[in-house]
Amino acid sequence: MTSQPFPLIEISGTPRLRGRSYGEQARERIHGSVDLYASNLGRLGFDRTDIVRFARHFEPRLRQWAPDLVDEMEGIAEGAGLELSSVVLVNARTEILQLARREKEIAEDDPDGCTGAVVLPEATQDGRLLHGQNWDWKAECAETSVVLRLRRDDGPDLLTFTEAGGLARSGFNAVGIAITANYLECDRDYRELGIPLPFIRRRALEAEHFAHALKVVATTPKSGSNNMMLSTVEGYAIDLECAPDESFAIHPRDGLLVHANHWQSATALSKLRETGLAAVPDSLYRDVRVRKLLMAHIGKSTIEDLKSALFDDFALPYCVCRPPLRGNGGNLSATVAMIVMDPAGGFMEIAPLPATNRNFTRYELEMETDRASRAA
Repeated sequence: MTSQPFPLIEISGTPRLRGRSYGEQARERIHGSVDLYASNLGRLGFDRTDIVRFARHFEPRLRQWAPDLVDEMEGIAEGAGLELSSVVLVNARTEILQLARREKEIAEDDPDGCTGAVVLPEATQDGRLLHGQNWDWKAECAETSVVLRLRRDDGPDLLTFTEAGGLARSGFNAVGIAITANYLECDRDYRELGIPLPFIRRRALEAEHFAHALKVVATTPKSGSNNMMLSTVEGYAIDLECAPDESFAIHPRDGLLVHANHWQSATALSKLRETGLAAVPDSLYRDVRVRKLLMAHIGKSTIEDLKSALFDDFALPYCVCRPPLRGNGGNLSATVAMIVMDPAGGFMEIAPLPATNRNFTRYELEMETDRASRAA
């Protein structure tokens, strides 16, 4: 596995045109994403016709909820030389893999982990909000992910780290709204089909106001649970623990917001049953470790302090920054990427496979405030 920087893909124009450009520029990596999940489904006993079948579960609702994003996916498919169902597979992989396992009654072997943190301006050295995350998932994704810079005519530009062919994962937009997300699980999951998570994250990043981004995340029906952490360059952040049909807000404490992969909201825990800890018991200390390390620098934290906290190797190998580790089912999991964002500064820095590589690449986005100041 390589730890080469993730390629930057820049797209613009109509949804179909920017999708086609995305597909052409990232063709090899998109094929890698599709092959990865097709092979995962193959090991579960599903073939190409099943991928089409699973994709069709979502297509009608997606065309109604976000026709422009379906147009973009169709462009991605055209540019990469794939069928639309393959691009749907990448963008609904969490939901499709879960549906497949439930159909075969196979237990989870590779939960989408992650530890995320936001440091509010009052806790940082230069008074600028910092937002970061370790993304724990399939180690192979170090070779099948990209950074997407999207120029928009109908809203703020955005910069997002995502699996190749994906619409969005972690990132921020030109008005300073940022998002990261991590795995949660409860007893309400997969009773109904909702909107796949990358669509929700993308819509949040398209928002021009923090309240609108929160509304998308909090109120859009989902198939399964997920935790989404949103922040604004104006100086605040809210963590939304999302069940498929309800969301629970967690607010910062001591200038920090930290979350791993277990439910923290007392309200949530009084209403639903946590079912994910069997797969990620290390979640119970990962968030505590990151908070403790950040608290040591409270009031003077820098982006290097955020990185240092996310590099924590307590209880190796089941730690905040996880080295490649083979699961019981044969899947190779790892902290695929460390993403740290300074939206006011208009940049994110990303290190692939950070447990074995500490080299970061900077990706930049022109912010609306920068554009306005030059025009004045």
